[in-house]
Amino acid sequence: MSVLVGLIVMLGMLVIVPLGLGLVGDPSLDRIRRMWPLFAAPGALSLWLPRGDVAAALALCYALGTLLLATHAPRRLARTRSARPAEAALLTALVAPSVAALALVAERSGHELFGFGLGILALTVPHFHFAGFAAALVAGLVCRAQDETAGRFAALSVPLGTLLVLVGYFTGDRTELAGALVLTAGMWTVALLTWRTARTDGRDRVTGALLAVSAGVLAVTMVLALSWALGEATGLPHPTLTWMAATHGLGNALGFALCALLARRRLQERTPSEGRTA
Repeated sequence: MSVLVGLIVMLGMLVIVPLGLGLVGDPSLDRIRRMWPLFAAPGALSLWLPRGDVAAALALCYALGTLLLATHAPRRLARTRSARPAEAALLTALVAPSVAALALVAERSGHELFGFGLGILALTVPHFHFAGFAAALVAGLVCRAQDETAGRFAALSVPLGTLLVLVGYFTGDRTELAGALVLTAGMWTVALLTWRTARTDGRDRVTGALLAVSAGVLAVTMVLALSWALGEATGLPHPTLTWMAATHGLGNALGFALCALLARRRLQERTPSEGRTA
């Protein structure tokens, strides 16, 4: 499982985050996006070294990049003064990698954090790259493109669900289950709106296929997430963490996040004005 999780995290660090930042349409993010490989490469290397000072130092380099990215959230909020749902989702996406990086530094140094074992910390890293960054970003982009009740619901429920899951780490499985329910509802809404776009927008076949795959995979992977959270909270049989990494984790990374972001980039390239709303 550690090899698979490492590959998924590398995808998040090296591809998903910079690709997603390019879709925000905020010129103030251009510099950090260009610099991102300088932070992500050491972070990716740290995944394959034994736990210790060297791996922790490399992970700390990545954490510095995520903190620089997180500082854009309050500055963007002060500049836009917007509380729109799409903005809430985009601000969540800017902050989420820093949570992943905090877990990464602790796990690579070999120290538990807030009472969480190294295994949970290792899984927190991909969770906040994909459920935190990618899911919130896509929800915000979907809401930006389809500013209707469903789009606004998705843009608000995805950040709220992610926050509840994080709070559940500290307060118990039932809060985590509540977060999973909210997050699943939001992501299913994203899948529905994405599928609608794939079916009705008349885009090219490649873009339509990417949208359809991301919607279909998301619908399935969130069932797995919900079944795991329900099992943890109630004691009912549920998938193991290894099985979740191989199905939910891999599916969300490749089938949802990568396909969704590639599709959104193709949509913005066809209609550049859609991306200039920062």
